[in-house]
Amino acid sequence: MSNRPVAIDLFSGCGGMSLGLEAAGFDIAASVEIDPIHSLVHHYNFPYGVTICQDISQVSCEELLAAIQNKGFKTDIDVITGGPPCQGYSYMGDRILEDPRNQLIFEYARIISTIRPKYFIFENVPGIASGKHRQFLTELIKNFNQNNYSIVEPIQILDSSLYGAPQKRKRLILIGYRNDMPKPNYPQPTHGQDDNLLPFNTIRSAIANLSDIPVFIGQDKGIFADTINYSGFGKSFSIQPQGVYALCHIREKPTKVWGHLGSNHTDKTIQRFAKAIAGKKEPVSRFLKLSSDGLSNTLRAGTASNKGAFTAPRPIHYLHPRCISIREAARIHTFTDWFQFHRTIWHGFREIGNAVVPLLAKSLATEIIKCLNIDTTTLDIRRLDSVDDSILSYKMKQAAEFWRVSPNVIPKRKRAKVFKVR
Repeated sequence: MSNRPVAIDLFSGCGGMSLGLEAAGFDIAASVEIDPIHSLVHHYNFPYGVTICQDISQVSCEELLAAIQNKGFKTDIDVITGGPPCQGYSYMGDRILEDPRNQLIFEYARIISTIRPKYFIFENVPGIASGKHRQFLTELIKNFNQNNYSIVEPIQILDSSLYGAPQKRKRLILIGYRNDMPKPNYPQPTHGQDDNLLPFNTIRSAIANLSDIPVFIGQDKGIFADTINYSGFGKSFSIQPQGVYALCHIREKPTKVWGHLGSNHTDKTIQRFAKAIAGKKEPVSRFLKLSSDGLSNTLRAGTASNKGAFTAPRPIHYLHPRCISIREAARIHTFTDWFQFHRTIWHGFREIGNAVVPLLAKSLATEIIKCLNIDTTTLDIRRLDSVDDSILSYKMKQAAEFWRVSPNVIPKRKRAKVFKVR
């Protein structure tokens, strides 16, 4: 059995929170994600844990703990994390957690109260803390309090750029702790303009060593890893865990870096992008052109399949008249180069845009590590078995068959003329 503390990641997506947890010293004992394709990506990146592709309302806590135990992990869970989507804002009554539209929040609270982890981290959009939505948050906290959990107050909205990401991305973070456990703190900013902080990590520091490599169009052929010069902030992205990711388990060392996949722009688009001013939005597309010494705006996922499958606006490269590639977006989000995404642009960018920024997740998880009084220098670092990377190219039907779930668990795309449905 590993000597590392154990975590469960709910609504895990591809694994941004999971990566941050592992980087802080946790083992990802289990993850729950409804999307079959995103579940495959999480399974590929964290093969040692239990990956559950299921609607969270159908997840049995008893079966979840049994599966964790069968994997060799302890069932006294140290932390549960998750960012459930919130939709039922129109009704703000006393019984708000019973609103069917807020079922995911209710299920998150159910799993916390049943499994009773020592700590939990709740992540969501900042809007949940303002206006009429504040009542929703108040009711959620009341539910946790009734189940003998306390909340670290005041609740904070954290900007990922203050924790090492070259991206302005604000998220509400709620930290809960079981009443028999020490109270954790919010992490203090590590980067900023103050003299006592490290300078912001810039776009250049994150993606400059990819700038001379043309993006692949259509088919991702991969970049030979030994041709990439990892230095400065970029060392943390190396295909071997090091720097801020030194506590991560060791995956099979890839010979190539994947995801430097770009869009096939028209000549007119290329001309417009070339004329765009760094740090400003290009007038026609409204895409931001990145400033090499600045920060990115928030990377977003775009709309879901049943909402039209629109890809979110992607920033324009500061040096080249094109949108950034999947791998460049991953760097800006602080994913390592050994972390894999789905091989298509649409799924790859959605996975990144939906993910918690790993360095923010690590900062949060490190505060929990402190409360658990764990010496991270003594933690196991294992060499993991590899997973067949063909699953990263699976279409929905194949992914659903892999997990033995319905391919209709995620509604089909409506824009069939643009994105072919097969």
